[in-house]
Amino acid sequence: MDVDLIVNNLVHPPVLFFFLGMIAAFCKSDLKIPEPLPKLFSLYLLLAIGFHGGVELRKTGITHEVVFALSAAILMSIIVPLYAFLILRLKLDVYNAAAIAATYGSISAVTYITAVTFLQTLGLVPGGYMVAALALMESPAIVIGIILARLFAPKKEKEENEFSWLEVFREAFLNGSVLLLTGSLLIGWASGEEGWDTLKPFTKDIFKGMLSFFLLDMGLLAAKRIGDLKSAGFFLPPFAILMPVFNGCVGIVIARLISLQPENALMLAVLCASASYIAVPAAMRLSLPEANPSLFVPMALAITFPFNIIVGIPLYYYLIKKVNELIPAL
Repeated sequence: MDVDLIVNNLVHPPVLFFFLGMIAAFCKSDLKIPEPLPKLFSLYLLLAIGFHGGVELRKTGITHEVVFALSAAILMSIIVPLYAFLILRLKLDVYNAAAIAATYGSISAVTYITAVTFLQTLGLVPGGYMVAALALMESPAIVIGIILARLFAPKKEKEENEFSWLEVFREAFLNGSVLLLTGSLLIGWASGEEGWDTLKPFTKDIFKGMLSFFLLDMGLLAAKRIGDLKSAGFFLPPFAILMPVFNGCVGIVIARLISLQPENALMLAVLCASASYIAVPAAMRLSLPEANPSLFVPMALAITFPFNIIVGIPLYYYLIKKVNELIPAL
């Protein structure tokens, strides 16, 4: 693999701010982001990428490539939790296996954004419709995880637990992050180039600065959470690396089979390989209170997320180029 890709990714300012946050936490510095701001940063990022994606989607229109890419994204968000659950059940109870499976079937918007900036350093821009894939992959994994937990829960616990599918679907499809992302996508699509020019100072010019601040906070949080995994033994930390790599490779092969361009193939691979640390924990807290958040949150945030932004994104791009050489386009 080209080491320069990793080095260039590592010295990108937002990534360096992530490590600054981790160093600050490990050194027990008093550095911290005031509480309302991280929420504001995450809302800003979702609005900006959703709006930009909508504008780009209007440019490209609904082509065969768009339909294939979105269908592949939805399919992966359904399949990944299924085989992840079967693997996790080797060591974990039903509830924790279902919650972690949903975590790895869903996606990380910040990993997606980091991959976009990685492509920009190479002079590449992914299709705007991949933002639609991002939005579509967030919710199905949550529903699948909850279904798995309800199907495989011990009979006595099924009878004791009150359960509302209405609340599950409400949390999966109408939680704030999904609603803002899809709503911004539609607004960007409706307003097109004229709308983009109007909001450009807000949605583009300050984007990387806001991303840097957000990743600084993520670094602080990841370093604080990593200790929670000490009680998990030796099974979960390797899973948090090997599962994303496997999912990313499946995404790469699918992208080749549907003839996605390398930049769009990378985005699909990154979406398949990432893990949710915002939407899924919120949904699991509501729907599966028996699952332990100190397992699935630090796995996604303190292991999978740093792995993907340091090694994963350059690795997936390298594999995409190799696969394109080996497998001819259909």
